Amino acid sequence: MIDFQAEFKVYESDIKNLAFDKIRDEAVSNQVGYYMLPKISKQLLLEVKEIEKDHYTQIVVIGIGGSSLGIKAIESMLKLYTPDAKEILYLENLDPIVARNTLEKIRFNEACFFVISKSGSTIETASLFKTVLNYFDVDLKKMHNFFAITDEGSSLSCFAKEHGILEFHIPQNVGGRFSVLSAVGVVPLSFAGYDMFTILDEADKFLGSFFKGNQCHIVDKAYYYYKNRDKYRMNILFSYSSMFEEFNKWYVQLWGESLGKRDKSDERVGLTPIALIGSIDQHSFLQLIIEGPKDKTVTFIKVDDFKVDLKIPEISLTCIEQTDYVNGAGFSELINAQCEATKESIVQSGVKAVDMITLSEINEQNIGVLLIYFELLTSLVGAMLEIDTYNQPGVELGKKILQKKFAKK
Repeated sequence: MIDFQAEFKVYESDIKNLAFDKIRDEAVSNQVGYYMLPKISKQLLLEVKEIEKDHYTQIVVIGIGGSSLGIKAIESMLKLYTPDAKEILYLENLDPIVARNTLEKIRFNEACFFVISKSGSTIETASLFKTVLNYFDVDLKKMHNFFAITDEGSSLSCFAKEHGILEFHIPQNVGGRFSVLSAVGVVPLSFAGYDMFTILDEADKFLGSFFKGNQCHIVDKAYYYYKNRDKYRMNILFSYSSMFEEFNKWYVQLWGESLGKRDKSDERVGLTPIALIGSIDQHSFLQLIIEGPKDKTVTFIKVDDFKVDLKIPEISLTCIEQTDYVNGAGFSELINAQCEATKESIVQSGVKAVDMITLSEINEQNIGVLLIYFELLTSLVGAMLEIDTYNQPGVELGKKILQKKFAKK
C-alpha cells in the first residue's frame, strides 16, 4: 500500500480538467502507448516462460538511458528482497575503465545478453555491442545467447533478423523513458527471476483507478507545479533509502527529458529535477533547501517497514554520550524519524510545496504503483504546459554534432 500526503492546497481549474481529458484521450486513442503497457506486457511474460533460460546465471544489459535506467530502478529496489535473483551486469556508459571491468566479470557461457535500443542505432549501445562481440570472439552464426529489444523495423531489428537473434519489440508509440513496463524492463528482469507480473498487475489497477477519477491528488499536484512554475523551478525527490538511488535516476530522466522543452510560444519551460537520498543528503543539500532560495518543491519518499530488524546497540561511548538518545531504536524507526524531522524543518523554514509518499514496504505491488504514478504526473504537467511531453529534439542536436565531429576525421 502507498499513502500520498500533500501539504499544499490547490483549487478547481479548467486547466486541470483539460489536462486530465488530454491524457485520457492519449490513452484511449493509443496515441501514446505507455498507458497500455501493464496490460499488453503480460503477454510477454508468457513468451519468456517458454524460453529455456535456467542455465543462464548472468544477465547482461547493453543499453543506456531509457534502455537501462528502469531496469536498474526495479532491480535495485527488489534485489535485497529477492535472494534467488540472477546477477545483472550493465554495459551502458563509454567510460573505458568501467566497460573493461564489466567485461571481465562476464562469464560468457553462462550469460545471456540483451541489446536494447529503441532506434537501434544508439551510439553507446552499438559501440558496446561491437566490443562484446570482439572481446568474446563471438561467432555471428551462433548468437543463441543474445536477444534484441528494439522497435520493429529498426537497424538493430534488421541485424537480429540477419543473424537469427530472438527479438522483442517496443511499441512504436512508447518512448524510451516511458518504456520500463515494456519488453525493455519486463523481459530482462523476468529472465533474472523478478516477479514482473505483480508489478504490471498493480500498475494496471492504479491506471484504472486514475482514469475513473479516484486519484485526483496526482492532478492536483501537477496543477500546483504548473501554476507555480515561475516560483518553483526545481523539483526535488528526497528518497529515504539507498535502494531508491537508481529509481531517482530514472525519475531525473523521465522528468527532465519530458518537461524541458519550448512551448507553443517558443518559451523555454521545464522544472529541473534534483534527486536526493536520505539521510545521506541531509548532510549535503539540506542547508540549501532550508536557507537558500525558495524556488524548490520537495517530494519525500519513505518506507514504513524495511523487513529488517536492526537496532542501535545500548552502548554509551565516552565523549559521545550525546548520541545515546537513539540507543535501542531500530534503524527503520530512526531513518523515518529523520525523514519526518527533515520534512518538518523544511516546512517551518517557509518551503510550502512539500508532499510525502509512504510505502508500506518495498515490494512489487508498491513499485508498480510508484512507476505509473510518476509517469502520470509527468504527462499531466506536460499537458498543462502545452508541450510535446514525448519527444526530445534537444537531445538529437548533440547526436548530429557528434556525427559531424567524427566525419571530419
